Amino acid sequence: MNSTDSGAMPPPTGLPVQATMFQRKVQKMLDQTAPYPTPRWGVTGALLVLYCIRVFLAQGWYIVTYALGIYLLNLFLAFLTPKFDPATEDSLDNAGPEEDGPGLPTKTNDEFRPFIRRLPEFKFWMSATRAIGLSIFCSMFRFFDVPVFWPILLMYFIILFTMTMRRQIRHMIKHKYVPWNFGKKKYSGAKSESK
Repeated sequence: MNSTDSGAMPPPTGLPVQATMFQRKVQKMLDQTAPYPTPRWGVTGALLVLYCIRVFLAQGWYIVTYALGIYLLNLFLAFLTPKFDPATEDSLDNAGPEEDGPGLPTKTNDEFRPFIRRLPEFKFWMSATRAIGLSIFCSMFRFFDVPVFWPILLMYFIILFTMTMRRQIRHMIKHKYVPWNFGKKKYSGAKSESK
């Protein structure tokens, strides 16, 4: 054996290293935007408005717009839904302790349980922004401009939105949870009084 050949692999170079460095830079940039939800959603809203203006002026890409609307509705429902569904927990509570052994209190009056979302806000924003960006990209190609009668798609989307939101609101009322944190008290430390 050669003394220079120690059997160790040389460090990777080229495209994989560049891709990893790019991913790290993007992740760092995303992590820096995490504490600023209002500007993030402002940029996403501006992208959505630009896309809607493009679709309106070009009079096309209604299928892409419909798919975007359905996807955003799905994301919004996941954002409103609790991570642990109270309906399934109620059925587990009725099963009795003899089936799954002793455990922690599970009734709502036994302990405080905060609302934990199925889809956190940051992931909701990230997925929505990616979807809008992809829709803008798709609207650059005539291949995705499938001729359809758009009023039917709009009517179907409105019906679907109404039915799913009605079901979600009933679920929220039945299980007494509120996915919003507006109006809740915010506590802060003692403020120093210096003049």
